[in-house]
Amino acid sequence: PEMSDSLIAGAKEALAACGVKEENIVETEVPGSYELPLAARYMALSGSVDAILPVGILIKGDTYHFEAISDSVSSGLMSVGMQTGVPILFGVLTCMSEEQARVRSIGPGNHGPDWGRAAVEMALLRQSAVGGPKSKFFMGFGDSGEDDAKPMTRPAERIGF
Repeated sequence: PEMSDSLIAGAKEALAACGVKEENIVETEVPGSYELPLAARYMALSGSVDAILPVGILIKGDTYHFEAISDSVSSGLMSVGMQTGVPILFGVLTCMSEEQARVRSIGPGNHGPDWGRAAVEMALLRQSAVGGPKSKFFMGFGDSGEDDAKPMTRPAERIGF
């Protein structure tokens, strides 16, 4: 829990620095990394989030289990993003050892802040590409007026974990 808590704290600090309010950050838990793609799909289909940042840590053991789970989670998360159009970040550390995971999750090597910034960047990219929920935009084309044609510069409203 210490490593995943540190990743989440780093991501939340970055979200706050980008202007995302705490009340607009949605957190939920799943039993394991394998369940992340389905949970991400539920959140994406809810229409209540601008981006989703699943966070998990996979550490290689002595069996093929690591490769199977890593491949499934990676592919599943990409599939959810492509199917729903909601930005799905890859916040899953895939490490060869617990020490590698520790270096990438605690202290100056914490990937959480990078993931948080990327979530906001992708949410804004989506907003500028397809517009907001009330926009006539679709993929940057439409007759919504000149002001709507400018890329969105506001922070993402809700980020899901």
